[in-house]
Amino acid sequence: MTDQAVDTDGVRPAGRAAEESRFLGRTRELKELRADIERAGLDTLSGRKAPRARVLLIAGRPGSGRTALAEELVRQVADRYGDGVLRTRLSGHDGTPVPVARAARELLAALDLPAPAGAYEDDLAGELRTALADRRALVLLDDAADAAQVDALLPDTPECLVVAVSGGPLTGISDVRPCTLGGLDTKSAVELLSRYTGSVRITVDPRAAESLVEECQAQPAALRLAGGWLATRPQAAVADLAKQLHTEGDEGTPLSRVFRLVHASLPAASARMLRLLALAPAGQVDPHTASALAGCSVSDARSALDGFVTLGLLRPVTSPLPQYEVPGCLYPLLKRLTETLDRPGELQLARARMLERTVRLLQSCRTITETDDAEAREKLQAMPPSVRFPTPRAAEEWLRARRPALLAAARLAVADGELDTLARRLMSQLVRAMVAHFGTRAAAFDLYGVHRLVLDVAERQKLPREQAAALLNLGDLDARTGRTRKALARYRAALDAGREANDPYATGRAMESVGGAHLELGDYDRAADWFGRALAERLARADQEGAARLYGRIAVAHTYAGRYGEALRAWRAAIAGHRRSGDVAAHARALSEAARVQEYAGRPEESLLTCHEAVELARRAEDVRLQAALQLRLADTLERLGDPASAQLHRGAAERLLAEEPRDPEAPEGPESADDLKQLGDACEIRSASTED
Repeated sequence: MTDQAVDTDGVRPAGRAAEESRFLGRTRELKELRADIERAGLDTLSGRKAPRARVLLIAGRPGSGRTALAEELVRQVADRYGDGVLRTRLSGHDGTPVPVARAARELLAALDLPAPAGAYEDDLAGELRTALADRRALVLLDDAADAAQVDALLPDTPECLVVAVSGGPLTGISDVRPCTLGGLDTKSAVELLSRYTGSVRITVDPRAAESLVEECQAQPAALRLAGGWLATRPQAAVADLAKQLHTEGDEGTPLSRVFRLVHASLPAASARMLRLLALAPAGQVDPHTASALAGCSVSDARSALDGFVTLGLLRPVTSPLPQYEVPGCLYPLLKRLTETLDRPGELQLARARMLERTVRLLQSCRTITETDDAEAREKLQAMPPSVRFPTPRAAEEWLRARRPALLAAARLAVADGELDTLARRLMSQLVRAMVAHFGTRAAAFDLYGVHRLVLDVAERQKLPREQAAALLNLGDLDARTGRTRKALARYRAALDAGREANDPYATGRAMESVGGAHLELGDYDRAADWFGRALAERLARADQEGAARLYGRIAVAHTYAGRYGEALRAWRAAIAGHRRSGDVAAHARALSEAARVQEYAGRPEESLLTCHEAVELARRAEDVRLQAALQLRLADTLERLGDPASAQLHRGAAERLLAEEPRDPEAPEGPESADDLKQLGDACEIRSASTED
């Protein structure tokens, strides 16, 4: 997803001005497409309002300049759509269809809207349609594999326009007339050649240039390769290249014939590197990827990649770091050559080198965020200079720029099946790096996909401990997005895997999570029971902090069930545990919750005393949010006891504390804020006046 124009069949322009000057020909097609925007659709002709967005289809083979035409059309009409232009690709560089869920997520991200982790395809597509319902936007769907992909992403409003690029018709979508592309007109094709060769070589032999255009069938991608080949050979005549292509006959397409000629003219090392770029995840290449694949230095790889750009074999990507893309039209040709000329063992070794380098870069990317730790600094210094990042910001820029390729690398490594050890290391470091730089919430959508891949490998390799960890992580993400029953199923599966692995931590964590899911579902008895099982496991391991926390969770379940006497006993046990462990902040929070339960139980005087004790501990812990929440609770309690003057003083103190310490929007939700405390109090309505102790 990018705001920068992308020419799928040529070099990416550096900006809008460059794009405007680089576009050639297609005058008739542009005129027809613009007229198609204005023409009345079938619904309008029948007197009905169009229920969905108009779809313009640009159809053509890869290499025909179809994306360049789509981008030029978008540039010309974008000012009519005040809510901007959204772009996504619906096929990978290898032609594999992109899942609709991933495409919808990319479009939602462009609108600065979150996509729930693990959401179903229909839900994400529905959220996208809802987001676009009141907008006037232009949506470019590049390289659509079939009509179903486009149909799922169509806005339900005629105010939006969809420009789809595909290899053929989108049968099933009504009122779509394809603009089918052939070659460029001769004048534009010759001008495209001259941009590489210079005007003099064309002027001295215009017939040879026209002959070369004819051999290339005026296809832009073939002309770019021919122009690049001529640009690197100033002494070669245009007629010589046209003659060489003519002698090859009609074997293959014009693009494949020019590509074979260019590949054959490369030095052996460069030709091998070029072929190995077919292994680059998502078709995205940087000097490190090329270096690892070819087994050469990073600087040599960078020089070779720049040379490929000159030849039209790669296109540079607008990015803070050197990055390139393999044109989709060249990928099948590269793959065919790789399968023919390179041995499977060499290809597997190249993949392993690439994954190993990626693991080290991810480790460095994460470690640069931990420089406050002496051990982390030592690890960073021990890494080779070529994989070290100078600053955390540089590491984050690299991670953000390489995100699609890194996720694709994880998918490919898991699908390979023969590099599971490297795949596990890669996914582990990828999760850690994304959490370190983006945070769990921001990276949740991507993390969900990575954890599913981890689960696939763990099940394939029969690794119950890793299986349990993946299930717990997936369950947590399901729980955060409201899929509580699905989370419960994952937690139960994690419990079975933890027991199989004889892993007490995973087992205890799973039991606690099962309890939390039951609590969310309103089954308070089962919640308390599962929290009790987890507590027994923590006590057996002499984990005081964990046990104190679980006493608190048991108390919450009893509170929701209206069993205030049992809740108070559990809170007292939690308070004792936090006191023994010396966790002042947790001690203060436990006291505040005990005060709440005392109030529910009809003991306002006891609640008042407990609140005062909690305020003092919160002050010692420097927990301003908790201090403010407790001051508000004191105010409410004093009002009920008939002391409005004192209540007003405490309320004023809470407001001053909150004004001095605004809430961090990235901070996790918890009972320490005044709003959270009030919400929990409202949810736990007093179900009885029991004073059982």
